[in-house]
Amino acid sequence: MTITTESPAAARGRTYSRWTSLVVLCTGALMTILDGNIVTVAMPAVQRDLGFTGPGLAWVVNAYLIPFGGLLLLAGRLGDLVGRKRMFTAGLALFTAASVLCGVATGREVLVAARAVQGVGGAMTMAVVLGMVVALFPEPRERARAIAVFSAVGAAGGALGTFLGGALTEALSWHWIFLINLPIGAAAWAAAVRVLAPDEAAGPGRGRGRGRGRGRGVDYPGAALVTGALMLTVYTITGAGGPGTLTTVLLSLAALALFAAFAVRQARAARPLLRLRMLRSRLLTGANTVQVLMVATMYGFQFIGALYLQRVLGYGELATGTAFLPAPVVIGVLMLGLSARTIGRFGAYRVLLAGLVLIVAGMALLSRAPVDGGYLTDVLPPMLLLAVGFAAAMPALTGLAMSGAREEDAGLASGLFNTTQVVGGSLGLAALSALAAARTDGLLGRGVTAVPATAEGYQLAFRAAAAIATAALALAAVVLRDRAGRRL
Repeated sequence: MTITTESPAAARGRTYSRWTSLVVLCTGALMTILDGNIVTVAMPAVQRDLGFTGPGLAWVVNAYLIPFGGLLLLAGRLGDLVGRKRMFTAGLALFTAASVLCGVATGREVLVAARAVQGVGGAMTMAVVLGMVVALFPEPRERARAIAVFSAVGAAGGALGTFLGGALTEALSWHWIFLINLPIGAAAWAAAVRVLAPDEAAGPGRGRGRGRGRGRGVDYPGAALVTGALMLTVYTITGAGGPGTLTTVLLSLAALALFAAFAVRQARAARPLLRLRMLRSRLLTGANTVQVLMVATMYGFQFIGALYLQRVLGYGELATGTAFLPAPVVIGVLMLGLSARTIGRFGAYRVLLAGLVLIVAGMALLSRAPVDGGYLTDVLPPMLLLAVGFAAAMPALTGLAMSGAREEDAGLASGLFNTTQVVGGSLGLAALSALAAARTDGLLGRGVTAVPATAEGYQLAFRAAAAIATAALALAAVVLRDRAGRRL
């Protein structure tokens, strides 16, 4: 369970446990994932304390998501060039410091600015993790187990964030949803420095993960174009205004223009940031596209589901967080206990399709959530279907995506996979929230009372999420199938 010792004299003679390294990497990833949604349940308390307006409050989330989503691709490539361990540890340090600043913030501007810095640190940390995992575990069966562990942490982190946000806010204050990162981040950084093999020896083979392109330079114009395009995309989705407004249309066109300019630049650059040949990989592009749709569905469930519990069933902050706990428990148990063996026996393709079928079924069942619903009858059963489906689908999808990239592009492929996750989540939240709000407003305008109108709005959002999941299933069935008919 060890990997080759590194070449620097200061660490000569020391060995590095791959599984201990995986724990450190997952800890860093968990922090960034938690902070993507830990603030959701605490938002009312933040608003009361700091005096945010309704639109201004959204920037507590957007200020994190925009740099996080915009910098993942660049951070992934820089990790390939300068070293993934360097990028990971620097990101952890920045993220932890920004968390402290968030926790002690007493003004709106300071909190929003600190959240933006958190997003930068989170992108630096998260972008390289999957590439490091792939480099650490080249053997297919061990890689499947490692990816299952990583996927379990990521999937459980989203639901745990909802629970911890409610628990910490109710027991202490909203400040502690950020301050809790200080001991965790400091311990993770110290462990990363000690446990992770240096970039010069970060894998079982020689030179694996060493930042082998450090001397080749970075395509700075390309980096600026794609970072601007991604940030503008996330901003357009999360904070530009309603769908169809002039501002949204203009920003969407600007983002498309930047993406087009980036593609032209990459075709002509001597050392491109993104080798366009990567996008010709059916597995890589197909898996990332499926992920956008699947994550849009799951993020919609987390957000709209929490609102349904609070605004329709009358749950409080802690009760809402507790209600979501079965999902991460089921996801964690299944991913850690069965995922790798199931994929090894049936293949990633079949496991992915089975998982997506369960997600479709769960969302379809949730779409009937009534105004007088009960947790045990109307929320828990579809939640368990979604949890089992996601536990099956996510590791399989991750393995398919990363198998479509070469080793020297693992950091970039990792950044791309995380980027599509952020974009998919942002799209799901924006589209499903807008759909629910429009339906609710229409019913209110016709004289329907608030709670029934709200419930019908959420039902429509859940039906739309089921349709999105169905599209993901159809796309996966066609695109991720081997051309010769052999399923992957």
